[in-house]
Amino acid sequence: MREEAGVVFSVAGGNRPVPGCTVSKALYQGSGNEVLCFSLAEGTDISAELYPNHKLIIMTKGEMNVFTGNKRSWALTENDCLITPVNVPLGVRAGSEAIYVEINLRRDCVLNTAIKEGEVFKLAELVPYQDGRIVNMDILSNKALKFVVMSFDAGTGLSEHAAPGEALIFALDGQGVVGYEGKEHTLKAGENFKFAKGGVHYVKAAERFKMALLLTLE
Repeated sequence: MREEAGVVFSVAGGNRPVPGCTVSKALYQGSGNEVLCFSLAEGTDISAELYPNHKLIIMTKGEMNVFTGNKRSWALTENDCLITPVNVPLGVRAGSEAIYVEINLRRDCVLNTAIKEGEVFKLAELVPYQDGRIVNMDILSNKALKFVVMSFDAGTGLSEHAAPGEALIFALDGQGVVGYEGKEHTLKAGENFKFAKGGVHYVKAAERFKMALLLTLE
């Protein structure tokens, strides 16, 4: 992943749109998996094209429309997500400045049955809080990549361990503390944090906290 490990940052804040332009940046590429960040200036678009695989779109800032060649469309705003259809022309158009993360799903990717193609949803709403518990849902996975959503009740956490691959956290709700290589970092909704492969870390929640975790397994 092409972000600095061990610091709190914002994917949206670090990928501001260029006036009149669309910009793409690879966050991760490996083993046929691809994670991209797109930044669209207000009024710009990406023309509809055919794609053989599903994509998971995660809006991090702004608003845009995802549209198909058969006039189907979805309006997305901050924190909305969408699994796109396949084998139909698919494009996007920014209503305001729009920044989103796109995970291209390989054909062998297993998608949680709670997620449906063509339905707008929010990651933070997929898992509930439960008293004294950590709730975990695998959203998608294949042999080289996993995307997970987790909720932490206040006072819960993950003990110190090392990541088997690189990992990227998306803080979704509340506030958590990430310990990484001997330093603690406070993480709030809308912020991100990267672990390097083998990076020793833990997560704890002084208050209720939800996050998504994109983990590479190579």
